[in-house]
Amino acid sequence: MSTSKKGKPSYFNAILGVALVLFILGMLGWLLINGRTLSRAFKEDLEISVDLHDKTTDANIAKLDAVLKKQGFVRETKIITKEEAVKLQTQVEGTNFVEFLGYNPLFPSIVLKLHEEYVNKDSLEKVKQFVMQSNVVRDVTWSNVVVDQMNNNFRRIGIILGSISVILLIVVIILIDNTVRLAMFSNRFLIKTMQMVGATRSFITRPFDTRAVVNGLVSGVIAVIALWVVMSFASKQLPVLSFLNDTALLIALEIGMILLGIVISLVSTHRSVVKYLKMHLDDLY
Repeated sequence: MSTSKKGKPSYFNAILGVALVLFILGMLGWLLINGRTLSRAFKEDLEISVDLHDKTTDANIAKLDAVLKKQGFVRETKIITKEEAVKLQTQVEGTNFVEFLGYNPLFPSIVLKLHEEYVNKDSLEKVKQFVMQSNVVRDVTWSNVVVDQMNNNFRRIGIILGSISVILLIVVIILIDNTVRLAMFSNRFLIKTMQMVGATRSFITRPFDTRAVVNGLVSGVIAVIALWVVMSFASKQLPVLSFLNDTALLIALEIGMILLGIVISLVSTHRSVVKYLKMHLDDLY
């Protein structure tokens, strides 16, 4: 009984230690999710300009717009008439060049915004080839520099954060394993005593495994709550963060944190119990 009581503080420390490590891993996961969402937002906000011939009728523009909206790569479209193009250009330059020239040199166009996976050099070229099949289209343009820089930067960031995630995951597994094994160290005599009085291996390991599952679950829940507190505080300080959060990915992250805590705690505990069962009594001192 006294041995069991001595083990309780170790269990408490193990729960907090595992929760802290899971929380750190969760923070990195949150940063990855925000980076992923930010990348998607930038890519899906890129405008592809479909320039039309000057004499294209409103009916033909509407037909082309309807066809484009049905394509799987198109997220949204917007028709820009010659008059609207003048207004936009006037806002940028600050002067009405039509009054100076005496005519409107701009062309009507349709602005496309694509789904994230199509915002890359190869896919954009295929999109251009498809759109150019229409005889009312003069050209399809976008900012090549922006696309290249955006993809290169996000690729580098992804590689860096991915590498950090892998390293941190390995560290997390090692830290949790050591924390749990340290907690089990205080129960080594209890484990050996149960074996000496004739208890089977499964009978001995079962309560420890059950406790490990509960401890892992508690640690995961504590880590998730702490992560939510930090996210809520950060969102209040920077409201833009609330728009970056992907609910589905955040839920998956939190479930993953809890499952990781349970699995590693269970495996480490079971290994420790089996290890002490195999040891001679003199080696426990």
